[in-house]
Amino acid sequence: MSRTTATVAASLPDHWEELVTTALLGTDRRTPPGAAPGPRAPSALLDAVAAATVRRRAGLRPARPAERPRPAPEDPRPPLPPAAARRLAVLLADRPGASGGGRRGASPDLMELLPQWLQAANAHGYAAPPHALPALLDAARGRTDLRPAALRFAGPRALWLARLNPDWRFALRAAPGGGPSAPDLRDPQGIRRLWQEGLFAERVTLLTALRSRDAAAARALLEETWATERAEDRLMFLDSLRAGLGPDDEPFLERALADRSRNVRATAAELLSALPASALAARMAVRAAACVAVDRTRDVPTIVVEAPHECDAAMERDGVAAKAPAGRGERSWWLGQLVEATPLGTWPGRLGGRTPEEIVALPVADGWQGELHAAWCRAAVRQRDAAWSRALLGEPSAPEAGGPGAVSLAERARLLATLDAGERAVWVAGFIETHGLSEAFQLLGVCGVPWAPPLGRAVVDALNIARDAGSYPWSFSGVMGLAERCLDPSEASRLDALLAIPDEPEDAAPGAASYWSEAFQRLVTTLRLRGAMLAELAPEEPAP
Repeated sequence: MSRTTATVAASLPDHWEELVTTALLGTDRRTPPGAAPGPRAPSALLDAVAAATVRRRAGLRPARPAERPRPAPEDPRPPLPPAAARRLAVLLADRPGASGGGRRGASPDLMELLPQWLQAANAHGYAAPPHALPALLDAARGRTDLRPAALRFAGPRALWLARLNPDWRFALRAAPGGGPSAPDLRDPQGIRRLWQEGLFAERVTLLTALRSRDAAAARALLEETWATERAEDRLMFLDSLRAGLGPDDEPFLERALADRSRNVRATAAELLSALPASALAARMAVRAAACVAVDRTRDVPTIVVEAPHECDAAMERDGVAAKAPAGRGERSWWLGQLVEATPLGTWPGRLGGRTPEEIVALPVADGWQGELHAAWCRAAVRQRDAAWSRALLGEPSAPEAGGPGAVSLAERARLLATLDAGERAVWVAGFIETHGLSEAFQLLGVCGVPWAPPLGRAVVDALNIARDAGSYPWSFSGVMGLAERCLDPSEASRLDALLAIPDEPEDAAPGAASYWSEAFQRLVTTLRLRGAMLAELAPEEPAP
């Protein structure tokens, strides 16, 4: 340190903020403390700052050493087979292309295969390789749809890492038991303490986890603090009762019908209507039955409808929204809500002992068919009634393609979700064979993976027909993407004949033939890759 610096350091107190202000304003506008104005002022400022810096650093007392992190917990699950571990590294290293559109080429989209790989690895009960955990957490951070499977595969070590890196804190919220204060579900005192003192997200996680193990205990916990919870919190807590919903929940839900919040009342009513034996369902059945009957005086028995003329206080208490949306008539709006909340078992007795198929086939007078059947569709979905879903769907080969009650593709998709996977696949295959792929995308999305053979064959045949007809190929890219993820890998060998570039019809889109060949090449390559992935994850059989 120079003599000048030493002199300044000895004479100046450590006015750090004042020195910073002087530097920002400039020495021509403010003279440094203890220095004379003039050409030497800048040097004096720098000397003062240097001295103050040394003083500040030298004056710091050593901090107490931080507590060393506890070792990561052990993961008792078996390790991945070596080939599967290498495959995981490749899948995690892949990143979506930056082009944002255009032709995808013949290479498989590896990131789209990661969800299936994780599902298969979890089914086998493997543990994630420790070195892959950071990349796995990064992938789950960017894609919320990956999180449940990724965190299950990552296991307890992912939570250990998430507590050390703020970028991965989502894992603490998403994984059961991820919060640092989450108690053992067998610890009543810990559960009660977290419920009373925890953050909202921690309380929702706790209630959901407890509900899956002990529905009555979760409901009792909620009842204790129900009156003091905020309306938006009550709504989220009430929604957690969907898991394990049963008759024992009815008294609590009945009390919730008098809640101050309209949304809470509506959710309570929806849950009660999903319990066919509930008092609310019975009240709704009485109201709806008074509106719908069969007129036997006509040449053909016909359903007649007399919609409600008012929405009284009792109806509102039971969840009927009095104000109709824009463009809807009030009476039809009220009728739809009553029928939707009525147990479907009410209608055979009310309408002459007919089966669901016979009821749906009856004509409906005065233009009420669409409203009535749409409400039955919603009821079938809410009550998970497969018999009514079949009746409302109708035959897949019917001219209207969805039966008289399915008013939209979205309705059909929801009705299909109430059927078992095999029946669902057969119905959608019949729909595709009759109507093609142009309207089938939403329906394919509710089918189980891998697609059953009838559905897989129907999709491939329809794609082949579209190609041979010179159809605009890019309009089928969504279905082709689904096929890559959902076709059974064993179908790959059957597709080899589709890889050649066909002759283009005169009216075909330019370049369509090469696009179709490229798309089928990618499909075949992806199916074979999926087959290899599943083989790599299969446990090795012990040598004889």
